[in-house]
Amino acid sequence: MPAPIHVLATNFELALVFCGVVLLWRHVSSPTARAQPRSQLLAAWDISLSDFFIFLWIVVCGGLVLPVVAQQAAHAVDLSAQTKLILVNTGFQGGMLAGVGVYALCFNRSRPRPVFAFTASLLPGIATFLISLPLVVVVGLAWTGLLKLCGLPVEPQDAVAFFKKTQSPALLATMIALAALVAPLTEELVFRGGIFRYTRTRLPRWAAILLPAVLFGALHAHLPSFAPLVALGIVFSLAYERTGRIGTAIVAHALFNSYSVLRIFIDPTAP
Repeated sequence: MPAPIHVLATNFELALVFCGVVLLWRHVSSPTARAQPRSQLLAAWDISLSDFFIFLWIVVCGGLVLPVVAQQAAHAVDLSAQTKLILVNTGFQGGMLAGVGVYALCFNRSRPRPVFAFTASLLPGIATFLISLPLVVVVGLAWTGLLKLCGLPVEPQDAVAFFKKTQSPALLATMIALAALVAPLTEELVFRGGIFRYTRTRLPRWAAILLPAVLFGALHAHLPSFAPLVALGIVFSLAYERTGRIGTAIVAHALFNSYSVLRIFIDPTAP
């Protein structure tokens, strides 16, 4: 017989998915929603191709160099494997975020910059998170079935195993902060605030939406979660385009990651 906490969690998840379906119909799929003109709130990123490649180069260098530095520092000190994993992840996310900051301070001469407006982004971010849930669930089930049909393994990410096994409150708190705060900020600034905002006015719309979503999914280097993450990235790009505020995507991303972590704590057998 399932434990009461598991029954409560399942009902809560179903309620969230149901709310997402309602919002998806109301704001995206209904005839009234489809009749609305496309939002023009997102300003184009008016920079040259060379400046865009400089942005990518700085971000990639930051994401590659700092993890190596963190790994070398971890090898110099007798640290546990879990601590080393956190240091490398912190270096990766922190390096990319530092790259975004360096570019914004030293190279980005264009205006306007991505609009954060977190207070105004809160409700749209919550709505975006809810809308993403039924889509991610459906895509995830279909993708998992396809992988199993092809005889490919469906294993959880290393980070999931970390949350399930670690006994250190300090390490857990650090990993939760990375997942719920740092990663959403970094990845949305790079993939939506950078790549999507640049390509949106230079590529066909479908390509501008799909490209950062595919790169976002590939970044996590985990085949079973690739398609659901692509779907999530598409939703975040559409939300950013519709509201004109990168804060909307950051809030939605933070809520999704927090929801995923909470699922692991409530049900350690969750994928």
